[in-house]
Amino acid sequence: MKHVTVFCGSNVGARPEYLDAARRLGRALAARGLALVYGGSNVGLMRELARTVRAAGGEVVGIIPTLLVERELLYPDLTRVHVVGSMHERKALMMELGDAFVALPGGFGTLEELFEVVAWATLGLHRKPVGLLNAAGYYDPLMRFIDHAVAEQFVRPEYREVILVDPTPEGLLERLNGAWRSTCTRQTGRPQS
Repeated sequence: MKHVTVFCGSNVGARPEYLDAARRLGRALAARGLALVYGGSNVGLMRELARTVRAAGGEVVGIIPTLLVERELLYPDLTRVHVVGSMHERKALMMELGDAFVALPGGFGTLEELFEVVAWATLGLHRKPVGLLNAAGYYDPLMRFIDHAVAEQFVRPEYREVILVDPTPEGLLERLNGAWRSTCTRQTGRPQS
């Protein structure tokens, strides 16, 4: 696992715990030598995450569509930047470049990106691990809804297991790395380091 794609809010949210989670995740990514792949923006949790990774000496890959370059202001200190033509291209490249996916707290865009990677995993279009950083219990209601969807037989129980949930960045990265190594071992027959 070398690149982690992170979906998160273009706002910082109502609680200081959300900003703290973005900072902790940024430091944890850099400490593990994991490059951040994200939406390239200079606002909200996205900015704080990128800023923290760069301040800790880590690599930050930003992917942003032309229409958002001016609106969201492209983060100025990216290691690499990809300016793409559409939101669809942005998501496709974020999915392609990431070895794993993390959702920090966020709004509709974050949820849409999260559910797309989960849906694609259930269809077998990728075998990359997906995680929720459940800062301050932000995703508790969502997980209750998903459990409800399982109980109502709209989501298979094994698909519920696609989403790894942890309240701490460090714990979530460990779980994602374990899932990534397990997937690589099944695909190659050799354990991955």
